[in-house]
Amino acid sequence: MTAIISFGILMALGLALFCVIKWGNVRNVGVTPVHLFTFIAILFTSGLDVGLIMFPLAWDFPLYADTAAEPAYAFTNPLALEFGFWGFLIWAFYFLTTFYFCVIEPRVKFFEIPIVKLINNIVIIGTCAFTGALFLIYLPYYATFMGDGETIIPAFYVITFLVILFAAFSSTDIKYVRVLSIASTGLFAALIIFMWAFAGMGLGGLASSASNIGGYFTNIHKFILPMTDYHEFYLFWWFAWSIMIGQFTSRFVGGLKTWHVLAALLVIPSIPLGLWFSVLYYYHLNSVELTLMINVSMMVVGIIFVINSFDSLIRLYTDNLNLTVARFGTVPYVLGNALVLFGLTLAFQSQWLQIQWIGTVVIGLYVACIAYIVTTKRAEVMAIDSSPEDRQLDFHKIDNVH
Repeated sequence: MTAIISFGILMALGLALFCVIKWGNVRNVGVTPVHLFTFIAILFTSGLDVGLIMFPLAWDFPLYADTAAEPAYAFTNPLALEFGFWGFLIWAFYFLTTFYFCVIEPRVKFFEIPIVKLINNIVIIGTCAFTGALFLIYLPYYATFMGDGETIIPAFYVITFLVILFAAFSSTDIKYVRVLSIASTGLFAALIIFMWAFAGMGLGGLASSASNIGGYFTNIHKFILPMTDYHEFYLFWWFAWSIMIGQFTSRFVGGLKTWHVLAALLVIPSIPLGLWFSVLYYYHLNSVELTLMINVSMMVVGIIFVINSFDSLIRLYTDNLNLTVARFGTVPYVLGNALVLFGLTLAFQSQWLQIQWIGTVVIGLYVACIAYIVTTKRAEVMAIDSSPEDRQLDFHKIDNVH
């Protein structure tokens, strides 16, 4: 598996660099363009899931700090490692697929080939369920007021199903995407400020903690290829998300040049990520107790992130497969999606399915797409000098889409 993910990463980063060099000044216009803040909010909340909230304190920081058990992490500090697993360069995956689906796919239509469409939607559904499984597995750590902090009790299954059910309902109208994304971005910012103030860090404490992120940038080359099995898991996870997030968020690009899209994706999401991890790292280093209020706040924001992720992915695969509200009606649509995804969530939670398998399939789709373009569409792709001609930079278009 290490060879597969290593090949996939080098291929994706190479393609991203090629796209910037070849089409750097092409303006990217999606089918329903939105302003930059809304686009980033949609990307940030759809492209990240509950792991962002629940992993660092519950699992990641203690793991990275134990260099006796895992010497590979000894070259830098846990905060730099966490940032490297979630921020900056890794967002080049999302840039590549966002650009592809915005500018190239309308001319190529590779993902409209029936077998490719089927495989892609199986990937979307499976990754969606994996998000639910992560939420279910880590929920006990934050909902200690409902259990012992370790055991998944029946109430957690109910909460997970209700979250999926709500997301299925919100996916019935695309206007909810904008509302949910902006609201969850605001709530995430409020959570950072609340936890920063509660810990009494002050600006000095925040700056001191954040300075550890420099360990990522001085060692950025070490984050490209998998350094451990756990890093490999993260990279497969990012690959699993990459195609579907690009397919979804490409709809909302609002006229940015290609190199602006890359810069925006690398830098803008990394700022809140860096602040969030810096605050959590202070909690980790100083053993700040997680009170009931903090646990509840983190759980609420985590739930909103899960709903965002499910909302965008459900809408994507139901549109692709014509399993729409207009065809089936609201109640069958909502219940059908909720039941299927909850069943698959339980499959991931039991380890019957693994995200590495899905990531491998996605890498295969990358290779197949490149081969298809080279053999059948090379001239058309190399001649591209703009977004599709039918695209209009109309920021009000999304108000009329349902």
